[in-house]
Amino acid sequence: MNDIVTVTVNYQMKEKVLAMLRSLYRDVAGSGLAVQPVIVDNASGDGIADAIAREFHGYQPEPIVIAAPSNRGFGSGNNIALRQIAARYYFLVNPDIVFLPDHPQVVQRLHAYMETNPEIGMAAPRLQLPSGATQPSCMRFPAFLDQPIHRLDLHRKYRWARRRVDRIHMDDMDHAQTRPIDWAVSAAQFIRGSYLREIGGFDERYFMYFEDCDLCRTFWARGWPVYYKGDIIVEHGHERSSAQVPGLKSLVQNPLTRTHLKSLVQYQVKWALRR
Repeated sequence: MNDIVTVTVNYQMKEKVLAMLRSLYRDVAGSGLAVQPVIVDNASGDGIADAIAREFHGYQPEPIVIAAPSNRGFGSGNNIALRQIAARYYFLVNPDIVFLPDHPQVVQRLHAYMETNPEIGMAAPRLQLPSGATQPSCMRFPAFLDQPIHRLDLHRKYRWARRRVDRIHMDDMDHAQTRPIDWAVSAAQFIRGSYLREIGGFDERYFMYFEDCDLCRTFWARGWPVYYKGDIIVEHGHERSSAQVPGLKSLVQNPLTRTHLKSLVQYQVKWALRR
């Protein structure tokens, strides 16, 4: 069994996936860990399999590319890899993640932390934007209106909305510390494999958005803590596709905003029914 399987879901982000893999191999070099990179291509048609075969031929191990028959979303794409390839830990890594030379041994350090703390179900590193700023990535569970307030940019206009967004983004905490959190965004989640297999992976009813929040809430419901590791840093490109059109216009003009709100309703209904 692999020590770690990294899982990256690709949809027309070939060049970013290649850059991520280059940085990943650099990060794990000399770690002594059996790390298997896996790319799930969600029927993107961007030639990712051929590009990986050309560039990473002869690497040990070579990346595995799994072709999904269709694009059924982020959670479904991850689940394909989780069901096919066994590992003690799964490290979910977005295509636009970069492992930085000045913050080395990310994978090794996350693995060591989880090995030292067997009660923890998931650990997430700090996400650093290309500007050097810290991206909000450790969160409190949202109330129903919190995410619409953020997505519609109301927090930029109203102080009461700003306070609600600051709360879910945990702006009141030191983001360099290690601590339990409600949930971590799925751009980078290091997850205990036995726990993930026990629950069957992501809830595939979410096409995109809130599947990460839902997964973390499921972990907490099972008694498996989720931790944030502010001393372990990766870079995240962080393109908010659902916010490319600002404010209320996005509800009409941007289908990803509507997808986001649909997932929010699915999440809130699911967990309201479980109370």
